[in-house]
Amino acid sequence: MKKKIIFIINPISGHHNKNNFPHLVDKHIDKNQYEYSIVFTEYAGHATELTMKAIEDGFEYIAAVGGDGTINEIAKCLIGKKQVLIIIPLGSGNGLARHLELPFKVERLINEVINNGKVYKIDTAVMNGIPFISIAGIGFDALIADYFAKDENRGFLTYAKLVTEKYPNYKQKEYTLILDDETTIECKPFFVTFANSSQFGYNAEISPKASVQDGLLDVCIFKKPNILEVPIVATYFLVKQIDKSNFIDIYKAKKIKVIRKEAEVANIDGEPVEMNKDITVEINPLSLNILLNN
Repeated sequence: MKKKIIFIINPISGHHNKNNFPHLVDKHIDKNQYEYSIVFTEYAGHATELTMKAIEDGFEYIAAVGGDGTINEIAKCLIGKKQVLIIIPLGSGNGLARHLELPFKVERLINEVINNGKVYKIDTAVMNGIPFISIAGIGFDALIADYFAKDENRGFLTYAKLVTEKYPNYKQKEYTLILDDETTIECKPFFVTFANSSQFGYNAEISPKASVQDGLLDVCIFKKPNILEVPIVATYFLVKQIDKSNFIDIYKAKKIKVIRKEAEVANIDGEPVEMNKDITVEINPLSLNILLNN
């Protein structure tokens, strides 16, 4: 019997025109293996609704066509289930796809991953019960995610512009982090990232040694550089060695409690989410099926 696959496309993610996508699927997918459907999202949260219906309708493979936010909307429905996630990176930063070394040309991805790939299990995580697949964070990172989501323009230039504008006046907040109920860290960081995968997107790796299969989160506590140190930080990011700098401390943990003085927005897979004052972040080991290069 043929396997059932559905492509859920976010038409407004990233800069990519997706009108030609159905043609590429029809041309390259192995029709001896698959019968397929294609749907487009129409509003925020629609991808989640479409995924739940696809599960009810017996689809075994569910492809997220968009960026990290679209992947989150779809993947959170598949955690702990038998269905398999496929990532087709047509968003802005595409952090998770870059970490997983997926092809970015649709034709290659269909041929190498969908037609000839292998199913693996990867970790997911939750922040106050809200699932994330790649990265969550608090502090400056979350502030930028909030402004980025509200900006009509997407892409790296918009992201860089926001960072440049908001950086000088950002005041660090005090946090208490408790790792696995054992280690307590008092800090006043620029931001804290809880990394399941290695990067934010745009090849900016916040934790180059992070793994989606180790059952641990990388807790990245980033210090605010002064204005003269910014080019040094940028260089570390470009060469993917920020973990070797003095600007970051990285710890590994299964569960992290965060005590803050006030409630603020958090970054969940690149999307801003209003979060309570106190936060608990936990890993969910090997909880998601995903199709990757064989």
